[in-house]
Amino acid sequence: MEVPGIGPLVVSAQVACVPAPSVFRCGRNMAAWIGLVPRQNSSGGKARLGSITKAGNRYLRQMLFSGAMAVVRRAMQGTQRTWLVRLLERLKPKVAAMALANKNARIAWAIMMSGERYREPQVIAA
Repeated sequence: MEVPGIGPLVVSAQVACVPAPSVFRCGRNMAAWIGLVPRQNSSGGKARLGSITKAGNRYLRQMLFSGAMAVVRRAMQGTQRTWLVRLLERLKPKVAAMALANKNARIAWAIMMSGERYREPQVIAA
């Protein structure tokens, strides 16, 4: 897997820790199992998201977060207008790193389910 922020060490940790990707219905369920999604307290059609639950696999969450922080630090130095740079304009770096770790976990679930290799998204010049 060549996903930015997911190195070989994170991949091996994920393969070792995740029982089987088919256990999870979607990528969000696996991210919740790891502890990367916000706690929900919703009622009456109004969605309220709280802090990160930290209820899952601590080691895997730390590995994904560390990789995401490395990508965030690199994005703060760069000039490219990516999803992460736009996110960093609105959020603190650690919150953006947690969002990136969540995104990477979902991508990893999709790759594990399909068995395909990661394909870099095509950049469309605006």
